[in-house]
This record gives sequence, C-alpha cells and structure tokens, in this order.
Amino acid sequence: MRARVVGAFTLGALIAASMLVVITYGLSRNSMLGLRQESSEAQFFANAKQVQGSLRAESPDFAVLLESLPSLSGSRSIVRTGSDTWRSPSLVPSDLPAELVNVVEGSNRAYAMRYRLDGVPQLALGLRLRPAAVSQLSETLYFEVVPLSEIEATLGSLRLILGLGGALTVLIGVAIGAWAGGRLLRPLANVSDAANSIAHGRFDTRVERSDDPDLAVIVESFNDMADAMERRIARDARFASDVSHELRSPLQTLRSSIDYLNGHRDELSPQGSTALDLLASEIDRFEQLVQDLLEISRPDAHGSVFERGLVNVTELVQHRVGALNSNITLDVSPAAANAVVIGDKRGLAQVFDNLLRNAEKHGGGATRVEISRPDNAVRVAVEDSGPGVTPSERELVFERFTRGAAARKRGAGSGAGLGLALVYEHTRRHGGSVHVESRTDGRRGARFVVELPIAGHR
Repeated sequence: MRARVVGAFTLGALIAASMLVVITYGLSRNSMLGLRQESSEAQFFANAKQVQGSLRAESPDFAVLLESLPSLSGSRSIVRTGSDTWRSPSLVPSDLPAELVNVVEGSNRAYAMRYRLDGVPQLALGLRLRPAAVSQLSETLYFEVVPLSEIEATLGSLRLILGLGGALTVLIGVAIGAWAGGRLLRPLANVSDAANSIAHGRFDTRVERSDDPDLAVIVESFNDMADAMERRIARDARFASDVSHELRSPLQTLRSSIDYLNGHRDELSPQGSTALDLLASEIDRFEQLVQDLLEISRPDAHGSVFERGLVNVTELVQHRVGALNSNITLDVSPAAANAVVIGDKRGLAQVFDNLLRNAEKHGGGATRVEISRPDNAVRVAVEDSGPGVTPSERELVFERFTRGAAARKRGAGSGAGLGLALVYEHTRRHGGSVHVESRTDGRRGARFVVELPIAGHR
C-alpha cells in the first residue's frame, strides 16, 4: 500500500510537471517568436517602402541602398530584379528557401517563413514590389532574412530551467507521497505491531487511541478484541490453576497410600505388586502433570512475577548436566565462558532440565550440549541421537499438550506434552527464543536450541 501511495503521488506530480513544462514552453516559444516576427515585419515593410521609392530612379544602386537600410537584430536584405539578377551586400540567392521565392514571385502579398540556414534558425520575409512608371525594371522582389539564434538560446535556457523545475516537482511529489504513505499507514503499523506483540505472549498490549474518527473505530475494535482475548486466556489459566491446586490434595492422599502399600509389599501377591508399581508410575506422571500445569498457568493468570537476577547460564547448564551423571559431551566456546543473563534462575534451570529430560525420554538421552555466544546472546544447544523431529512438527512440539510422533509411539506413559511448552514459555518470558532443528553434523537426532539475550543487551 505504501508503494501504491508513493506511486500515485509520483505519477500525479509527473503528469502535472509534464503538463506545466509543455504548456509553459509552448506559450513562451509562441510568444517570443510572435513578438520577433511582428517587429521584423514592421521593420521589413519600412525597408521595403524605401526600396519601393528607389525604383523611381532611372538606375537605382541597390547595393548602397541595402547597405544603408536599418538592420533589426542583424537582418540582411537582398533584391531580385526583373532580369533575374540578385543584388545584396551579404546574401546569396541560395540562402533563401526556394519555396518562399516561388510563393512571393506569384503573389502580391508579403510572406514569412521560418527555416534553418547552416543549422541556425532564420526568419525570411519576402514581397513583390510594384514597378515604377519611370523604372525599366518590370519585376522586383525584396527579401529580408532575420536570425533567430538569440531566441533559440533563450528557449534552450528555458527548457533547461523547466526541465530542472519539473524534475524537482517530481522529487517533491515522491517525498510528499512517502510522507503521506507513512502517515497513512502508521496506525496500521501500530495495529500490526500490537498484534505481533500479542502473538508473542504480551497479552496486555494495546493500540494507542486515535483522534481520527475513521481510525478510532478500528483501534477500539482491536482493543476490545484484545481485552476479550486476555480475559478469556486469564480465565482459562485460572481454571487450570484452580483445578491443579484442587488435585494436589487427593494426589497427596494417593501418594501416602502408595507409600503405605510399598511398606507392606511383602504382604501383597505378585499381581498386587505389579498393580502397585503401575499405580505408582501413573501417580508420578500425574504429579508431574499437575506441577507443570501450575507452573505454566501461573504467569498467565497472575502476570509474570518470577524473580529476576543475574544468572550465569554457563555455570547453570554445567551444573544441570553434571547432576545427570551421564556421558554428555559439553562444549563451551571461550566467548561464552561467563555468559550472564537477567532472569529467574529457577525458571531457567527448568528450561534446561526439561530439554535434557525430553532427550532422555524421546531421543535416547542427550549426547552433546553446546554453549556459544553469537553477537549479544548466549545459545545453548541440546543434541540427542533419537529419531529427530520432522519439519512439520518443529513448531507443534512447543504447544501445550502436544507430543511428537516419537513420543506418541511410546504410549501414554511418555508424558502429557507440557515439558517443551514450559521451555517455550520460560524462554519467551526471558526475551529469548527456542527452536528445534536437525543436528549440524548430519547424524540422526534432534537439536534443541535456546537463545537468551546477554545482560545489558535486551
């Protein structure tokens, strides 16, 4: 739309400038040429009258006469007598256009013609004079040639000025179009920015109210929609949080009962022991689900209230990897040796714990953790040797209650699909991002990458 607005202003300015240049130049040219022709004709008739008077003499000296005639802007004269003899101090017959000579020869009127002589514009005027009674000349033609080089130079300067003025007008039109397009689309850009902010989880974002009555309707509708969506999300989050809280009491009762039964396992039959193990496994999964629900719904329901502080990401990742007591390769680039971010240490620890736990459940365990520092961010990549994540699922795996194909094959015991959703939420709250890709070494497996802004560069 901005390009169309600028294009419309540019086209309008181009058309207006072109019309102004053409009309101004045409009128100026016609006016200057007309004035020059009028003054030249007046002087031509005055000179022709003197030549006409000289015909009364028996043997007029045309060379002396023509030399004495008044000259207008360097005009030159020539006379053709009845014997087809030409007399002039500065012109030759070939300097005259043949068309003009033929027309003047067969008419009693004066004629004018513009033409070019050696590349210089000229105005030629001709008239057949009436023979005098005492003159022996049966027919006399009188011509004057007036140069128009001064007018051509003036018109050249005028063309240059008009061309520069037209180009400047078009540039002004482009500038006005760009300004008008930006001003016209600024409210829409604000709406787009607000929508993008809401899409990234900042649900309290609103568009600033506008005094423009046409835009006010759009702004009000957008803000009302955002209010309704925020209320709906908050209500759903409160519901999930309340349900999770309510489930903790029966879960504690079930956990106590299982602990009691485990204490009397020797009194149970083999079938009873197996059932107790299955029940304990499901209770563990249920407790983790409730805990994840509480964690993921708390910020949505009550705002982001996690404690902020300086967190050394490198040390935190090293501690979480070391706690697993596994053979994970840890690669730390020199630039990321002391990468510090501003955030919640507990939340960031859960991010890396969930990534390592996800690799253990669905990728056969993490094989390599890489910490690097591109530009003003710290990047933590967790690699595994599992089946990987297909491109079509690389965004879906971070949604709540969504599990990848590899997880679904394992059945219900593989989790509820909240671990990676928590990774996404915590990373987003810290101003970072997370994505999954294929391993860089070309081997089989997935590579989960978390990027967080370094302290002081948010």
